[in-house]
Amino acid sequence: MNWGVALGLVFLLLVGGAIVAGIRYYAWCQGASGPQRPLSFTVPEGATGGEVVTALHEEGVIRCGTVSTWLLRTSGLQDQILAGTYDLTTNMVPEDAFKALTEPPPPVPTVRLTIPEGYRLTQIADRVAEVVGIPAARFLRAADDGSWSLPPYLPDGEGSLEGFLFPQTYQIVKGTRDPDAVIQRLLDEFRTEAEGLNWDNAEKLGVTPYEAVIIASMIEKEAKVPKDRPLIAGVIYNRLREGMTLGIDATLLYDDPTPDGQLSSSDLESDGPYNTRRNPGLPPTPIASPGLASLESALNPAKTDYLYYVLCGADGHHEFSVTYEQHLANVQRCLG
Repeated sequence: MNWGVALGLVFLLLVGGAIVAGIRYYAWCQGASGPQRPLSFTVPEGATGGEVVTALHEEGVIRCGTVSTWLLRTSGLQDQILAGTYDLTTNMVPEDAFKALTEPPPPVPTVRLTIPEGYRLTQIADRVAEVVGIPAARFLRAADDGSWSLPPYLPDGEGSLEGFLFPQTYQIVKGTRDPDAVIQRLLDEFRTEAEGLNWDNAEKLGVTPYEAVIIASMIEKEAKVPKDRPLIAGVIYNRLREGMTLGIDATLLYDDPTPDGQLSSSDLESDGPYNTRRNPGLPPTPIASPGLASLESALNPAKTDYLYYVLCGADGHHEFSVTYEQHLANVQRCLG
């Protein structure tokens, strides 16, 4: 026997067998069989074709990984896959799976949640209950559980989220029942908005970022017209430097056990921590959610000698003064 010829024949048979097996495997990878179980499949922003194929294979949507990567490349659909969440099934033909990922997924139904500037936490909870359907008490329990932080603005241990659920209009997924998801969305928006502000000024002004938010919340509740915001901020800082009480009634209204928008004589004499008529310094927490303009004013107060202001006129502006005598004259003129 010619052993060289025999070995050649064996080699050819092996190669031929491998080719046949490869062709069969390639064909098998293009097909599908088995139960088709519905599943939700997400394509992240920026995912490559190879990453998408690997995820499809791991989820059981398609049979093969490496071969399917080649199939995707040769299909011409690799650059047409869109980020989003899709309703697929297990055991799909690769071609069908790839095509499904090139068509925009149906929009997720949402509800429009608007948080006005100056809303306090209880008001936000009521608005979330009304629009999203999460009970207010449940939302408040989640907000007050003490686990939230947003350094450097809301340090660990402060406990209250008051002032940090940013006033904005949000699209919230319809049917959301997780209060933490809504809270995190609003906190993330605060971080996004706050990042563009000059927080280095807080240290120059002698306050922490958290204290700057407290000041912004008072500005939000006091200012009625935009031009007054930096002036009111200036008065607050001037009085803090002089060791004067702030005398801001909005802080008392925040702590009012019977909120009706009015302050009684007993309210004015209360010993509560939010009585800035009697207690020096800042209240212990923000009193509302400040908008961007109030945050900017808290970090960039007007440089004046004003120590007093009073609401004056139908347009809601304030009159400012340096001395108490000037202030009394403004009170008489504005309030009668």
